[in-house]
Amino acid sequence: MAWALKLPLADEVIESGLVQDFDASLSGIGQELGAGAYSMSDVLALPIFKQEESSLPSENENKILPFQYVLCTATSPAVKLHEETLTYLNQGQSYEIRMLDNRKLGELPELNSKLVKSIFRVVFHDRRLQYTEHQQLEGWRWNRPGDRILDIDVPMSVGIIDPRANPTQLNTVEFLWDPAKRTSVFIQVHCISTEFTMRKHGGEKGVPFRIQIDTFKENENGEYTEHLHSASCQIKVFKPKGADRKQKTDREKMEKRTPQEKEKYQPSYETTILTECSPWPEITYVPNAPSPGFNSSHNSFTISEGNGSPNHQPEPPAPIVDVSSAMTSVQNLLPTTTPQEAQQWLHRNRFAAYSRLFTNFSGADLLKLTRDDVIQICGPADGIRLFNALKGRVVRPRLTIYVCQESQQLREHQQQKHENGEQGNGAFFVYHAIYLEELTSLELTEKLAQLFNISPHQINQIYKQGPTGIHVLISDEMIQNFQDESCFVLDTMKAETNDGYHIILK
Repeated sequence: MAWALKLPLADEVIESGLVQDFDASLSGIGQELGAGAYSMSDVLALPIFKQEESSLPSENENKILPFQYVLCTATSPAVKLHEETLTYLNQGQSYEIRMLDNRKLGELPELNSKLVKSIFRVVFHDRRLQYTEHQQLEGWRWNRPGDRILDIDVPMSVGIIDPRANPTQLNTVEFLWDPAKRTSVFIQVHCISTEFTMRKHGGEKGVPFRIQIDTFKENENGEYTEHLHSASCQIKVFKPKGADRKQKTDREKMEKRTPQEKEKYQPSYETTILTECSPWPEITYVPNAPSPGFNSSHNSFTISEGNGSPNHQPEPPAPIVDVSSAMTSVQNLLPTTTPQEAQQWLHRNRFAAYSRLFTNFSGADLLKLTRDDVIQICGPADGIRLFNALKGRVVRPRLTIYVCQESQQLREHQQQKHENGEQGNGAFFVYHAIYLEELTSLELTEKLAQLFNISPHQINQIYKQGPTGIHVLISDEMIQNFQDESCFVLDTMKAETNDGYHIILK
């Protein structure tokens, strides 16, 4: 039995009136806010929609990058959500960056059993400083002569091959590595963030830097020019132990914030992941033609002085001069030497890396520099070498002896005076200085041969006249026991067996 419920006419009217009233009430919602006060963009800007949007995987997140670089240092906890991470480093401290192969099976098979090249850079994060990078780094070089911005700690690094540091790029290092093998490179950053601030009255914030890594593979010509991957991260560099204090301060500030405020900040991660970026512009690499200061041999690391701007052109290599010119170059630097001649002197004496520092220096200017001045400008090693070259200091030989060749005529003259009972003090002897470094009989033979203008093979034996006129054969040990600045009279005897000579030191 089916039942059907039929509303009376009065009920239908009531229902119709309720619907109209509900529609009218909905039409008034939002009018009190005024025209233009409500938009869909405001709704999408609410935090709930942002969280939903960030949770959705993007196209870039689904992309598998061929490599991944991990800086083994904790990130700062004082970085807001949706902002790039920030990592604090100590000046001059070695930090590990792990080079990870992130390829899928069968991806980029041309890299199997092949080396890739990675170029490390420390660059400015602020766009304003990027435009003036050349001037900024040039000023830093003048304030820190002989120092570099970026170095590789080679003894601590693993898996790197042929590390190089271009002397004309203070902020760049490079090396080869095998993606199939474990590779970790330890880097040192020597500049601090406050060195590039506009005002330096104390307490100012330092400028952020970026560590950027660009990786290349070989092309058909064996040149590492085909770009594979680039990644970077944001850093700030403090004086030694300053990064640890800054990290502690940020952590303590976050602990004092309320739970609601903490939600606006991202947590501190134990390591820093370098994120993908565009390759650094104007990357130049000349294969098989290393720049001045490069060492082309494997497992070598050469550090020199120069400018770190990518746009900076390398200085021309020092001209090649002969040995005689190089030996007399010290004497050529006089107070009257012009700046151009001083530049040539610097190149001849292997100070080409500092030629730009002394562009307008004359000979008088260079000679006025003190030992502390040149060490501060060129660093301890090259500074001491330059100071010694400026002062004309020659390395003192280990042994100096004076020899005089006794002629037959002089010997007969002395014998005749002795027979007549006359004194022999009126004789005039001319001695020659012989400088010995190795203190061997072979070295003495060569020096005596040069003195007599004969071949060393023509000297059969060298003797020293001993007690009662005996002849003692000269040996290395005897020469090592010679008293410095001893005087000898040489007597030569013709050998009976050949055309050689016997030399006797009296």
